[in-house]
Amino acid sequence: MRLYQINDKLDISTIKTIFSENGRIALSEEAERRIIKCRQYLDKKIKSSDAPFYGINTGFGALHNVKIAPKDYSKLQTNLIRSHACGAGEEVPKEIVRLMLLLKIQSLSYGHSGVDIATVERLVDFFNHHIIPVVYQQGSLGASGDLAPLAHLCLPLIGEGEVYYKNKKLTTAQLNKEMGWKPLTLKPKEGLALLNGTQFMSAYGVSLLMQAEGLSKMADTIAALSIDAYDCHPAPFDELVHFVRPHHGQRNCALFIQNILKGSQLISQPKMDVQDPYSFRCIPQVHGAIRDVIEHVSSVFGIEINSVTDNPLVFPVEDKIISGGNFHGHPLAMSLDYLSIALADLGNISERRTYCLISGKRGLPAFLAKDAGLNSGLMILQYTAASIVSQNKQYATPSSIDSIVSSNGQEDYVSMGANAATKCYKILDNLKTILAIELINATQAMHFRRPSKTSPALEKLLKEFGKQIPFNSSDRVLSEDIKKSREFIDTKLN
Repeated sequence: MRLYQINDKLDISTIKTIFSENGRIALSEEAERRIIKCRQYLDKKIKSSDAPFYGINTGFGALHNVKIAPKDYSKLQTNLIRSHACGAGEEVPKEIVRLMLLLKIQSLSYGHSGVDIATVERLVDFFNHHIIPVVYQQGSLGASGDLAPLAHLCLPLIGEGEVYYKNKKLTTAQLNKEMGWKPLTLKPKEGLALLNGTQFMSAYGVSLLMQAEGLSKMADTIAALSIDAYDCHPAPFDELVHFVRPHHGQRNCALFIQNILKGSQLISQPKMDVQDPYSFRCIPQVHGAIRDVIEHVSSVFGIEINSVTDNPLVFPVEDKIISGGNFHGHPLAMSLDYLSIALADLGNISERRTYCLISGKRGLPAFLAKDAGLNSGLMILQYTAASIVSQNKQYATPSSIDSIVSSNGQEDYVSMGANAATKCYKILDNLKTILAIELINATQAMHFRRPSKTSPALEKLLKEFGKQIPFNSSDRVLSEDIKKSREFIDTKLN
């Protein structure tokens, strides 16, 4: 099992590798040095100064002017975690919680948060032992950090809350007994450092991005199969078209479509129709724009996961403790909204191709049914896709344009980035189903094109897919086909 050191830089591809290899992590010597140096500086500063330091010797939020006695500094941090653990709704998926742990460790490793090394090491132990705190999806405004989700993430540090360990849900007391651990006593500022931060939004975003690039390429592949199934023209994918409008994603998508259709008998045969519908002809322009969105959002999250996002920030070398706003999730909220729109759009155009394939045109039977009338064929698959596409449009309504005042007006403008994150997660999951439905329709249509063949690459795909879902020769329950098609897509993403 490979060991990955937490140091200066973490990227999404490395995270994907850590999770796919079930890797372990450890703090580098430099990260340990930074964390210890910052903690020592903060301890000395608190003892030598009577100045108010937010959340260290003061209350929180609208209570920032309330002075706290030194004897209560530790209790203040424990109370903070308890009071903020007020999440609601469904539990956050376990893989997202584990990402939250990794990203919180990374943020704390830069030595600007004032945490004790023992606290970070306990979080590392959680990650390496696959101890997953129970976290809830609702409760974060995406500003002041993801307070409620991060409170639930960190409750086990103080011996409270629940966790999953070895596929069982345990109280933290039961976990500590099994592991031989004791609850941590938090030092001044530690609770605040743990709760302030964007790791809930960031974890969702990283999870989405780890899937989105592969799903985008899979959408291109399925679209290429639909192009041949619908007997479309190759001209819209000619490099000259995209040379004179050289958007990066557009050019790459067109090149991908050209390459994957090489050797196709269908694409090279004479066409009856002069032009194809936009959902086919404009695949490079639409799918390409979505590729560009994914690339942009990846760059935003690449910065975020290597940032310090709690408050106040501690700068030992400069001898400064600064209250700022790095916990504000607006860069993430807007990016997640952008990604939501892109993924919803990818599903939208996919459903239009499905609609064309079942429309009874270009030599294909209505609803791709053998003995149409007696059989309804794939008629209602398009209904299902249309329903899900409509739901995705509703989910894609931007969260970042909303804000509700909290904490008696002290926190008067928030990002709602957590809502953007959870909605985008649902959109991506829905997209898999929409693409699964297009794949079923495209493969069914290809049966009516025989003996002509598509390209060798797509013929291989058809053969593999046919082992899971055979030709629909008479009406059958299609929900199982959707499930199998989704599973097939998932195998191509891994």
